[in-house]
Amino acid sequence: MPARLHQGHTASYALADQERMANAKCYLAWLNRLIAPEIGRRVVEVGCGRGNFTEHLLDREIVVALDIEPDCIARLNERFGPRPNLHTLVGDPEHPSFPDLARFQPDSCLCVNVLEHIENDQEALARMASILKPGGVVVLFVPAFQALYGAVDRNLGHFRRYRHRDLQRLAEATGTRLKKSHYVNMPGFFGWWFHSHVLRSETVTESQIVVFDRYIAPVFAQIEKVVRPPFGQSLFAVFEKKR
Repeated sequence: MPARLHQGHTASYALADQERMANAKCYLAWLNRLIAPEIGRRVVEVGCGRGNFTEHLLDREIVVALDIEPDCIARLNERFGPRPNLHTLVGDPEHPSFPDLARFQPDSCLCVNVLEHIENDQEALARMASILKPGGVVVLFVPAFQALYGAVDRNLGHFRRYRHRDLQRLAEATGTRLKKSHYVNMPGFFGWWFHSHVLRSETVTESQIVVFDRYIAPVFAQIEKVVRPPFGQSLFAVFEKKR
């Protein structure tokens, strides 16, 4: 694994987390309702993992799914099989061949819980924007509030968590426009803080994910569609490449 990513046992933690999240259907549907209106027909998904969100992109004209972990790409290919609109690659935005993805003429790049794993997030965002035409978008879903950072974040390989102002600085540094940014999952804010700072948990259990997905996500997905919360466990953002 490259030095820019956390090393050690974090890859196995991240893969196990993806396995658990694969069954969080209500939560993934919530993300899809946020993301689908913002992305176009030709999408590069950076950090696709085992394809938990890729599944929601398969109706697009072109999907280029890449991940730094070969095992993830192997599992994704096994999961979805050959499809004419799905292209899978091992790599990340800092790989020398990343600019070649411009040949797919993407109108969108998507990162769901990925940017926090990359040490030089500014360079990663700039490189994602570089393969888009003016007016294209980079859509991010990232963990929010550094005050929530704990052992789970460390085990997952997170370098940081974000606030609005962090994303605004990234936009200014990369020559993009922060088109949209808002917090998501207000109850998750309290749950993550409790597990990080009271229980000092090192992982999120499958039973916790099941309870959240079955009883909390469906309710707050509807509430937050009407009223944007002033804080949340995560942050959703859309960066537009300037015309």
